[in-house]
Amino acid sequence: MKILIISDIHANLNALEAVLEDAGRQNENGAGYDAVWCLGDLVGYGPDPNECIERVRSLPELVCLIGNHDLAALGDIPLSRFNEDARRAASWTQETLTPENETYLRSLESLQVIDSYTLAHASPRQPVWEYVLDPQTANANFEIMETEFGLIGHSHVALLFEQPPEVKASIMRPPEVGRSMELRARMLLNPGSVGQPRDMDPRAAYAMLDTENATWEARRIAYDIEQVQSRIRDAGLPERQAIRLEAGW
Repeated sequence: MKILIISDIHANLNALEAVLEDAGRQNENGAGYDAVWCLGDLVGYGPDPNECIERVRSLPELVCLIGNHDLAALGDIPLSRFNEDARRAASWTQETLTPENETYLRSLESLQVIDSYTLAHASPRQPVWEYVLDPQTANANFEIMETEFGLIGHSHVALLFEQPPEVKASIMRPPEVGRSMELRARMLLNPGSVGQPRDMDPRAAYAMLDTENATWEARRIAYDIEQVQSRIRDAGLPERQAIRLEAGW
């Protein structure tokens, strides 16, 4: 099965649509993907929260998690835990979400286990808040993770951590974009952010997981950032959220 892995859409409909179009292109094996696993943070920061939720809900064989910004939009996390820009965006999102989309977000979990894969918004150890950005944090998660592979988001940085069987120390490396990589040993894999990358590459990030052949492919796709910036400004959201999309920080 080919599974589209997306995370941290952050109410950026242009980026989401670009990813779906790119991932769904026909190839010699037919459709681009059979199912979608979304690792959370559908909303927050961006101007299209309802549209993004509704688009994600329409995707085939969907498994979707809830993220910290989704929880903030529901009022389940105090806005005082966020910086000023994130608070303003979360408050605006609270006022903008439709009742139906609120209900959908409330139906989601922050962690799921599917066969050999642990899916978490942030980390298996702390599904809502923990950033896995270094080998030490990865090691702590490998200790409690009961599956071979963990799929995580939250950091907005495409990364992978590998723990070879003969050692207990993790190896961290960025994935090679556009190159299919064999899954081996134990791994934590982050597809990066669809709607707000933070690795100095403004292109939307996602990944393709082939469970039959045990491969992972990191991908990037450009989208119309200026359109999103215009809608951010029209909505009265923080200017910083518009500017940062240009450089991917």
